[in-house]
Amino acid sequence: MSHPHPELKAAPPLPEGGLRVIALGGLGEIGRNMTVFEHAGKLLIVDCGVLFPEETQPGVDVILPDFTSIRDRLDDIVAVVLTHGHEDHIGGVPYLLRERSDIPIVASKLTLAFLEAKLKEHGIRPRTVRVREGDRRSFGPFDCEFVAVNHSIPDGLAVAIRTGAGMVLHTGDFKMDQFPLDDRITDLRAFARLGEEGVDLFLTDSTNAEVPGFTTSERELNPAIEQVLRTAPRRVIVSSFASHVHRIQQVLDAAHQHGRKVAFVGRSMVRNMGIARDLGYLKVPSGLVVNTKELDKLPDHKITLVCTGSQGEPMAALSRMANRDHQIRIGKGDTVLLASSLIPGNESAIYRVINGLTRWGAHVVHKGNAKVHVSGHASAGELVYCYNIVKPRNVMPVHGEWRHLQANGDLAIRTGVDPDRVVIAEDGVVVDLVDGRASITGKVTAGYVYVDGMEVGGVTEASLKDRRTLGEEGVVTVVAIVDADTGALAEAPDFLARGFAHDDTTFEPVIPVIEKTLATAADEGIGNPIQLEQLIARAVANWAFRAYRRKPLIIPVIIDA
Repeated sequence: MSHPHPELKAAPPLPEGGLRVIALGGLGEIGRNMTVFEHAGKLLIVDCGVLFPEETQPGVDVILPDFTSIRDRLDDIVAVVLTHGHEDHIGGVPYLLRERSDIPIVASKLTLAFLEAKLKEHGIRPRTVRVREGDRRSFGPFDCEFVAVNHSIPDGLAVAIRTGAGMVLHTGDFKMDQFPLDDRITDLRAFARLGEEGVDLFLTDSTNAEVPGFTTSERELNPAIEQVLRTAPRRVIVSSFASHVHRIQQVLDAAHQHGRKVAFVGRSMVRNMGIARDLGYLKVPSGLVVNTKELDKLPDHKITLVCTGSQGEPMAALSRMANRDHQIRIGKGDTVLLASSLIPGNESAIYRVINGLTRWGAHVVHKGNAKVHVSGHASAGELVYCYNIVKPRNVMPVHGEWRHLQANGDLAIRTGVDPDRVVIAEDGVVVDLVDGRASITGKVTAGYVYVDGMEVGGVTEASLKDRRTLGEEGVVTVVAIVDADTGALAEAPDFLARGFAHDDTTFEPVIPVIEKTLATAADEGIGNPIQLEQLIARAVANWAFRAYRRKPLIIPVIIDA
């Protein structure tokens, strides 16, 4: 199994007739999926998503793939193919279209509808190409065939890309639910047909590669969801991803069955479910959905609310309910159903919300105490089936952290793929398919690009470090008035502290330290205010650490007297 090595250099030019594959996101992380294919001087992009920040990235809204390596080749991009409508696959598109607005966006009906609603908020009108399973379209030297796959959002597609260098099959996110709610199963007949023709490089979803067996069918959640809506004494508040049409369909059906009305709460939920209903992906019995104003007229046991916030996001409806910061007041007898996964890293935020809701008297039903969630990704059993059906010549696991990619590569080897032809890459690693063999040939820049409010890329690792310091250690501003002739303090310095100081006397011991620092500087003939500020900052930082074991951010200001 070939792994990237830290000493990888910039990749050499692509050999004539070869195919280059570079993931700019989605390898080594769950999110910001984006893969660039290069052949015959043109580029095809599959997916362009965002990654959601962790607690160590304060103030960041989302994280984008790094477009640096393609920025001077934007005109060579023939299309962006989107496999499905989840944020971690479409969220980065507005930022790519800001750099070149007329790149054709190729996707299925629901995916395009979700994307267009998002782009409207950015004031962008995209050039779109609507495709469905079975379609075959050419974009420059790339001949793309689209295959139905089942996932936790309707209308998912895998894409087979035929080029002069061979055929690539990219699964997108998928699982093999044999009883999907929309009766649209992953098309293994097409996978087999492509396998017969010869798949030279197979990019497979690794998210659940460590999970043995098969992913449970979505329909198997029905008893647990139905039981909640049947037995809940008062209101039922369901929280889910705003794009999980299948899960919300089951909630609507169960609510209808038990004579409850349903209201959607939260901007993204109202928007997406409106789109899904208009396009026929969400089937809503007439009279079932009411607006939040009509709820006041209904008795509690007739009410179901569907909202966002299943990941404990601070601004989402459910977190605000838990914090008593929402017009919907959770009370005794209410039932809250968290119909979603715990995304790794979000556990503490989710449990905080569960505790908050429980405190107000709600009964909280979640993945930990009831069967109310199944994954949207293929487990090891399904992946092995795919390898045996497709019989790929080379395999490149995608979409996952290191452990997932490695587990997926091991599965491929167990089905008989030559270990030398299983490529475990990470973001920015260049994989070339030449003469039927895939190998790592170098790397390109692929850092994290942070979006903070309206600013893209302005926030750096250094500024995040400052933010973490501000949040954890506090900040101390030192204002020193220095006599320009002697270099000594003209009067006692002022200290302005936030998140650090205990009382006014805290800083008395540091005044002699500053005096001594200035005296030493004067002896050495240092009078430049910028140099003096650096010396004072270092002296105060050392003192703060010795005296309090704290490392606040020090902001020195020197004023000439």
